[in-house]
Amino acid sequence: FQWSSPPEAIERFKSQEIWFPPPQFYEFCRLCNFSSLGELQKFSAARALEGCECWLPVMLSAPDGFIQLLPGDELYPEDPDYTGEKKIIMSTDKKVEDLMKEGGIFHRIVIKNINSLAVYVNIQAKYKHINPLMMKTDNSDYNSRL
Repeated sequence: FQWSSPPEAIERFKSQEIWFPPPQFYEFCRLCNFSSLGELQKFSAARALEGCECWLPVMLSAPDGFIQLLPGDELYPEDPDYTGEKKIIMSTDKKVEDLMKEGGIFHRIVIKNINSLAVYVNIQAKYKHINPLMMKTDNSDYNSRL
């Protein structure tokens, strides 16, 4: 076991010393907004009664990778399959790079491969939550507007 700060964990992920799935990468990026545990505790206490929402990431398969769509993203389905019964698989013939250049409202994790993740968020977080810092584990530059 090794204790790491969120930025250290992301750096260790980038260097492939450790691995964690996209939802944890997203949360580490959110935790990077806080410079100390005390700052995180103050934030948590201040927004504790604001509310929460149920999230279901929806995977969009592209020829060169995947995009994990989150609520608020312009490509997020209007009626996601919360039960898993419909087994909806979203796919496109467009490349991830083209989807990123064409898009404007992002709340997504771009997955090129198991070690290449990037978080793109430009929506307002609900319930006084804080958005993750937009980070990536490779040198891609999908959208200079971000």
